[in-house]
Amino acid sequence: MGFKEQIDINRLPEHIAIIMDGNGRWAKNQGKFRVFGHESGVLSVKDIVEGCVDIGIKYLTVYAFSTENWNRPVEEVNALMELLIATINQEAETLNKNNVRLNAIGDLNSLPEKCIQDLANVMEITKNNSRCTLTLALSYSAKWEIVAAAKKLVKLAVENKLSADEITEEIFAAQLTTTNIPDPELMIRTSGEHRISNFLLWQMAYTELYFTETLWPDFRREHLFEAIVDYQKRERRFGKISEQLN
Repeated sequence: MGFKEQIDINRLPEHIAIIMDGNGRWAKNQGKFRVFGHESGVLSVKDIVEGCVDIGIKYLTVYAFSTENWNRPVEEVNALMELLIATINQEAETLNKNNVRLNAIGDLNSLPEKCIQDLANVMEITKNNSRCTLTLALSYSAKWEIVAAAKKLVKLAVENKLSADEITEEIFAAQLTTTNIPDPELMIRTSGEHRISNFLLWQMAYTELYFTETLWPDFRREHLFEAIVDYQKRERRFGKISEQLN
């Protein structure tokens, strides 16, 4: 029996977040340049999106480019940006065919102008799709996001639109880039690293973490289904004890 057949469709995580790690190492193992790994990683993204659509995952967020990634060699950053632009344009039709809405979070204004325009265009084209929302975290950092949210609250306070006593978890969360997206129940990181690397720190307060040795370019929907099966074996208590849940 495959992992897909073991999944309880009635207990799916609504939102899965993925740190796509290992492209560079995968390329090195092949004796190729790092960019080759990123190009191969695009195939993994396509398969995982289709896998999510297949079983009914409503939200998928992938960590595509962190603010720290800007510190990589200029040649790699430029190649990544060109790959991103090309992929966005090529996949618009496929996203529509699969009823997938494209979304993006992060410091998007720091991206190249062409990238910003193409992102906006495909997000507009797919805005009415409803089967799955694919969110790209681009030039994203959770600390940047939290600081930006704090700045918004300060601005509201200065304008006498909000007092300190009125600030709640819900009010704070509404200032984040994920305001209309539920928090992820499952986070997957590939390549054997056991870190969350500044990704969705606020949103992952109670997320189940799943780490796999598989490098991202080798990660396919069967690996995704395996992670979901593992997730469904866990007891999510949110601070309570087992007896309270039962």
